[in-house]
Amino acid sequence: MHSGFQRFMRHRPAVIGLVLLLFVLAAAALANVLYPGDPFGMVGKPFQPPFGDHLLGTDMLGRDMAAGVLYGARTTLLVGVVATVIATVVGVTIGGLAGYFGGRSDTLLMRLTELFQTIPFFLFAILLVAVLGASIGSVIFAIALVSWPPMARLVRGEFMAMRSREFVQACVSMGMGHARIIFVHILPNTLSSIIVTGSLMVATAILVESGLSFLGLSDANTMSWGFIIGSGRSVLRTAWWICAIPGLAILLTVMAINLVGDGLNDALNPRLRSA
Repeated sequence: MHSGFQRFMRHRPAVIGLVLLLFVLAAAALANVLYPGDPFGMVGKPFQPPFGDHLLGTDMLGRDMAAGVLYGARTTLLVGVVATVIATVVGVTIGGLAGYFGGRSDTLLMRLTELFQTIPFFLFAILLVAVLGASIGSVIFAIALVSWPPMARLVRGEFMAMRSREFVQACVSMGMGHARIIFVHILPNTLSSIIVTGSLMVATAILVESGLSFLGLSDANTMSWGFIIGSGRSVLRTAWWICAIPGLAILLTVMAINLVGDGLNDALNPRLRSA
């Protein structure tokens, strides 16, 4: 663990991404402290540019852009993390069962995985939210449902490789149960790949959530970055900051998560430890 941390800290882009990500998380956590009012509240004249009476200006209704961006960070990050956790649990379960048991179980579960992968994931997410209704819960469910197949295929491959290793064969010969072999001996050895893939899935989930919010397929009573961009698209030429500021927030957050994911890959990937 200590050597992995040292490898991560030597990865300068990853450290920069971690600092940037921690800044975004701190800003989201302190949103109600910095701006205790309602982010939908009108605080001044519409279309005030940034760095005037309000730090990031106001939108077309006179709402504080800074408050909207900070509260929007909460929603976007929450959806991204929760959806990724659900997708990871589903993907690890399906991929682990397919890779460990093989045979008909593998064939059935992989055909199910391929079925989901044949459907364009963003269009599928739009369809799910449109059917279930525009809400945060629906968005999380839709993103999780379209995100688990890559994780399942990754875990399947890892479990298939581990299943043939000597220490697993020794556990089988000793009469250990399947559950103990999976949770005690195989799964811990695949956690590095799961963590790296999961971190990158958060970035994808944030992009999908922002796209759905931009299209109005999210809770209209909850502030999010995609919602702000969608509401400001009609005045993009005259009030560029309404779309540009939350767009920049999405860009920096996704870039930070990807940089951290690359650093985790270098730190945890056993194939790179000797490099």
